[in-house]
Amino acid sequence: MPIQETICMRGVKLSKRWGGLVAVNAVDIDLILGQIHAVIGTNGAGKSTLIHLLSGEIPSSSGTVELLGRDVTELSQPARAHLGLGKSYQRNTIFPELTVLENCRLSAQSRLQKPWHFWQNGQACIASNKVALETLEKTGLQSIGHRQAGLLSHGQKRQLEFAMCLATQPKVLLLDEPLAGMGADETERMLIFLDGLRHDHAIMLVEHDMDAVFKVADVITVMVNGSVIAKGTPDHVKNNPEVQSAYLGESQ
Repeated sequence: MPIQETICMRGVKLSKRWGGLVAVNAVDIDLILGQIHAVIGTNGAGKSTLIHLLSGEIPSSSGTVELLGRDVTELSQPARAHLGLGKSYQRNTIFPELTVLENCRLSAQSRLQKPWHFWQNGQACIASNKVALETLEKTGLQSIGHRQAGLLSHGQKRQLEFAMCLATQPKVLLLDEPLAGMGADETERMLIFLDGLRHDHAIMLVEHDMDAVFKVADVITVMVNGSVIAKGTPDHVKNNPEVQSAYLGESQ
């Protein structure tokens, strides 16, 4: 008997139009627990816009979004985040003057808010400190928790951003070009890190590094001019003639 897949996030017929420009055209996408779902395409294909629609950063022109079984189409980005959605950005969004631990603690506090304790020093919050320390251990950053975040290497800053995202305890992760600017060694470490995240999360990965995508993804969606032209396993996508012509180059 086949194992039932747990769909954590679903976009149905999602579209975004700006006047006559159709950035995303009736895209369906399912993000499943335990899978890394990569979305690829050339610049302007609609990948980042799709992430923005799923995260709630911009409203859709049509279509629906479900998160953990709930219709969140009309909910804001903070509301979706509170329900279990995490997102990383193309550029680092850390607090460079704070330590690694303080960055994670602030992220944890965003999920464990206690506005009635406005007089209490945030550093004294037992719950958020516990989550922050657990997250640093999970992401392998516990040994540099005392370091100032702005002094980290590029790869470490990206890893810290993921740690901050995980500190909000999300179930779904939307990752927008997490490997951008990384060297070969940093990329390899990040792929190992992402592989370890899949077991407890549903992950959407937008990435231009095709070697990395084909190595780590379980499912790949290919977009061209806002529309999906192919979807399937890495081998299926790699051998798809339309994908080879439109994106990967003509087959040999």
